[in-house]
Amino acid sequence: MQQLAERTGAVLRIDLQAVRYNYRLLRHRLGSAQCGAAVKADGYGLGAEPVAKVLYQEGCRHFFVAHLEEAIALRPALPIDAHLIVMHGSPVGCESEFITHGCMPVLNSLQQIEDWAALAAQRQQRLPAIVQVDTGMARMGLSSHEIQILQSNPALCAGIDVQYVMSHLACAEDQTNPMNRQQLDTFNALRALFPGSKASLANSAGIFLGSEFHFDLARPGAALYGVAPVAGQENPLRAVAHLQGRLIQTREIPAGTGVGYGSTWRSKETSRIATIAVGYADGWLRSLSNRGVAHIAGFAAPMVGNVSMDTITLDVSNIAPVYLQPGTFVDLISATNTVDDVAAKANTIGYEILTSLGTRYYREYTDIAQAT
Repeated sequence: MQQLAERTGAVLRIDLQAVRYNYRLLRHRLGSAQCGAAVKADGYGLGAEPVAKVLYQEGCRHFFVAHLEEAIALRPALPIDAHLIVMHGSPVGCESEFITHGCMPVLNSLQQIEDWAALAAQRQQRLPAIVQVDTGMARMGLSSHEIQILQSNPALCAGIDVQYVMSHLACAEDQTNPMNRQQLDTFNALRALFPGSKASLANSAGIFLGSEFHFDLARPGAALYGVAPVAGQENPLRAVAHLQGRLIQTREIPAGTGVGYGSTWRSKETSRIATIAVGYADGWLRSLSNRGVAHIAGFAAPMVGNVSMDTITLDVSNIAPVYLQPGTFVDLISATNTVDDVAAKANTIGYEILTSLGTRYYREYTDIAQAT
């Protein structure tokens, strides 16, 4: 494994101890409510299986993914008492696969409810599910029209054990946004249609809106991976991802020299340019062209020129050559340059930075709790 690490162009280190810390912090804020975990998109790009395993050790029992295939892939990694919940519900005609693989669907439409009820009738047993209601996001969940139909014909849910009613907050990272309260009020009204069922509303940012939003089960995602949950406030969570790219070479260029495709950056004076083995094929977004920053031995180095498929270029004119040897690791995501910092430079959000990280990195997982 060490040989593989030495010959790779970049290393992505994932701190599972930080995942543990973040989960404990979120669980503490929830009080008596349960803390689940969103591990969709391969654990937000950091590895669903290793992340889910440490979260299970910390007491998590509800794991949310987007697609059925994600749940099927994760099922062997977790004990049978771990609930694998598919937020998109069942692909048409695949309802029985949920039984086969021990997964539970989120039912987002009357059609999904009817198909799940039909399977329950066929098997002559009550089947567990979560029902999602749309409280204002206009994305997934029962619409107001579908809710009226369900209210007038509750037999549509015959055979379905509705374990939770859930919805999703649209603006929770902005604590002053009035839509948070509007969605909460709507959710409280709609969940009354499912007496006896528990409720789930809060995502990562929703946990920080207060106990009114916690209900029975929260579903944090990005916060587990160190993304700041509340806009404009200090991030209480620990960074999970540390990305380093390897320096390939440096060269000195005269004033007026263009760098990279399109020559979008030209040197104003004699400059030293370092080429790093990370590019947009590795998920290093092209929007970071001429905007991003890296760090070498603690010194900031601006990205100059366009991000290429396999490389980026840095202006290292102000960094001593002793720190610029071939093979040197350059910090791209670190405590100094967090996921949220990178996202701000790329005009996006930390979620996209993490989930874009590619497959060519050598991945190294550290977990102090397991090593001691």
